[in-house]
Amino acid sequence: MKNVKNISDAGVKETIIDFLINIPLFDEFKGNELNIIAQHMNCFEIENGKILFKEGDRGDYVCFVVNGKLDVYKQSVTEDNVVIATLSRGRSIGEMSIIDKTPRSATVKAKTNSFLISFTQESFDSILKEHPFIGIKILKSILRILSMNMRKTSSRLADYMLPI
Repeated sequence: MKNVKNISDAGVKETIIDFLINIPLFDEFKGNELNIIAQHMNCFEIENGKILFKEGDRGDYVCFVVNGKLDVYKQSVTEDNVVIATLSRGRSIGEMSIIDKTPRSATVKAKTNSFLISFTQESFDSILKEHPFIGIKILKSILRILSMNMRKTSSRLADYMLPI
């Protein structure tokens, strides 16, 4: 992760837990489970205008927006970059990278100075090995979010398609 400033201090883990409580991905987790997950997360800042990652980059982490805004760009057939979403507090980006090892499907750029929490594929694998029940709950939550995103995308695509 270039263009980012890592943050570490004694109160960071408590901040992460306080934040995770309000994230839909973690809404079914209990206190001790959140504590285990928070131990595997990192906090960092990204400045306005800096790129978090580019479409085609290797993906191996998911990010959660604590504050600030991120624009998600996708390259169109005309090779223009089109903003497909703006993410703010509580939203996540890069969930697919925890599941598969394919390149990033979009570019993400900070629209404002932003504070993020990251969770790597390596951390997820570690939790799966050491705490399989928690790992399965994370996996189910990620799949739930991906499923909701797929439903939204399908609905939006249907609005642009011609009837057969």
